[in-house]
Amino acid sequence: MIAAVLFDLLSGLLDSWSLWDEIAGEIEVGRRWRRRYLEITSSAGDYRPYPDVVAEAAVAEGLQPQVATELSGRWSDLEPWPEVLSVLLRIKVPIGVVTNCSDDLGRSAAHSLGIGRIVTAERAGAFKPDPRPYQLALKELGLAPEETLFVAGSPFDVSGAADLGMPVFWHNRPGLDDSAAESIAGWTRSDLINLPSLLS
Repeated sequence: MIAAVLFDLLSGLLDSWSLWDEIAGEIEVGRRWRRRYLEITSSAGDYRPYPDVVAEAAVAEGLQPQVATELSGRWSDLEPWPEVLSVLLRIKVPIGVVTNCSDDLGRSAAHSLGIGRIVTAERAGAFKPDPRPYQLALKELGLAPEETLFVAGSPFDVSGAADLGMPVFWHNRPGLDDSAAESIAGWTRSDLINLPSLLS
């Protein structure tokens, strides 16, 4: 029985991809920047200031580091995926988010969705897929991993949550080609529409 659902915030619930693309000026450049950021955080371990990591990824993809400041400044432009608000209303168990951004940005984005349970990489002291953010969220819920469904937004989140024994729903909105993540996830979908039905 699933007793709670934890979501990745910036890909699982919010369309952060479009904002990164817009700031980068081209979709392909934005996607490369976003993918590089995911690669950096996946191996970073201990938390470093979120804007620094975003800037590092930008420079690695030929962008100016100032785009990280622009991204933070436009945080309120982030929009949920079209079905998110209705899906959240249909989930009858406790929900929360586990996100790799800073406390301020994580709280701002999660509260815009009406979600109050928030674990950020900054508060946990580590970036996902390090186990510490997931473990802190489970501790605060008071639940075992097998009781808590994790909705991942990236392949790294799939493996990070699964390694702890959490069932994983991979919300692969951008259609990333990753057979290893698909083989680990219990479900892989391009939207969240059917998520509530899995909990009943």
